[in-house]
Amino acid sequence: MPSAKPSLELLRALTEEHVLRALMDHRRLTRAEIAGLTGISKPTISEGVRRLVDMGLVVDTGERSSGRGRAGSYHALSPACGTALVVSITPGAVTCECVDAFGDVVASTAVPLEHGAGAYAVSRALRAALEQADVAGTTSSSPGVGRRVRIAVVSAADPVDRATGRLVHLPDAPFLVGDLDPRSLLGDVVEGPVLVDNDVNWAARAEQAAGEAGAAAAVGAAGSADFVYLYLDEGLGCAVVSDGEVRRGHSGLAGEIAHLVTEGPDGRATRLTEVFAQLGLRRDGSTAIDVRRLRARVAEAPTGDPTLEALAAAVSGVLEAAIALADPAVVVVGGEWGRDEDFVAALRRRSADLTRPVPVAAAEVGDQPQLAGARAAAIDRLRDIVVGAVRSPGTQ
Repeated sequence: MPSAKPSLELLRALTEEHVLRALMDHRRLTRAEIAGLTGISKPTISEGVRRLVDMGLVVDTGERSSGRGRAGSYHALSPACGTALVVSITPGAVTCECVDAFGDVVASTAVPLEHGAGAYAVSRALRAALEQADVAGTTSSSPGVGRRVRIAVVSAADPVDRATGRLVHLPDAPFLVGDLDPRSLLGDVVEGPVLVDNDVNWAARAEQAAGEAGAAAAVGAAGSADFVYLYLDEGLGCAVVSDGEVRRGHSGLAGEIAHLVTEGPDGRATRLTEVFAQLGLRRDGSTAIDVRRLRARVAEAPTGDPTLEALAAAVSGVLEAAIALADPAVVVVGGEWGRDEDFVAALRRRSADLTRPVPVAAAEVGDQPQLAGARAAAIDRLRDIVVGAVRSPGTQ
């Protein structure tokens, strides 16, 4: 039986999608250049560009090509395509970025937080950051003022409930954000969905992307669809990437390793978070790790301080559990002190004796990896929304 021919509407939508994807990658193009890049005939591309202009997704820049041959008009994505909002909530600040479909950060601002800031303080900081990034206009008495935000991606240094997107306050969690609800806070600013996930999961996605791009070392996440990402900073976290996907668990709380039982400084079984209390490496009045004190202590380790080996032993115990459950090809260690060269070396030595040893590598993405991961997801989702408008006319 002969297969059904694609409809004219489908063919038009496919052409328009090719045009939009080409403009996203190249910023501005003539119809002839788009035809050359896509392999679609120039008359078909010209008609597709005309439809996209009518839909308000593409604009004529007013510029003309030069050189030999007939001059052509340059076209680009319309500003009406909007932006994506990227929010990072860390113990030290709330950061907001607006990114466009080209992948450019068109606005960025950060509002500092005091240690131990609660949900109210974080909410106020988020509102202030939105105003500074010029995206809060849609909440004012003048709707439409400010940047058009099509989607938001939120990274939070707390567990995130998978169903609701609310932050979850676990017992002894170092960051007292409570049950903050980012979706509710951003609902009157963002036209589309608000995606919320834990910062360690976003950091793992950034590391995975770096590996796919060939930026990671051979022993890192490059080419691996199965790895465990340990994030060791003021807080302790873990992400499991299996078959290329971050596994969030039934309620979104997978990877909360702080209370796993491991080896303490005295050789006895203890919870990972208590290791830092026993070593005197917590912030005063908090379960958060004092990173500055820890790094200073580790720097003194060659003179006889046992801190480095105690930390390696404790984290190695956590790795043994993660390896048994997740069967990763490699373990990647990130975070301000987790990526420390001396610590990674000590962890490798200690982990070599595990029943099922796997390679241990320092993370390649060191500067705000959670923001990098959330930003990449926001750009991809924004592009999908823009392209989706040609599949469902009237949604642009």
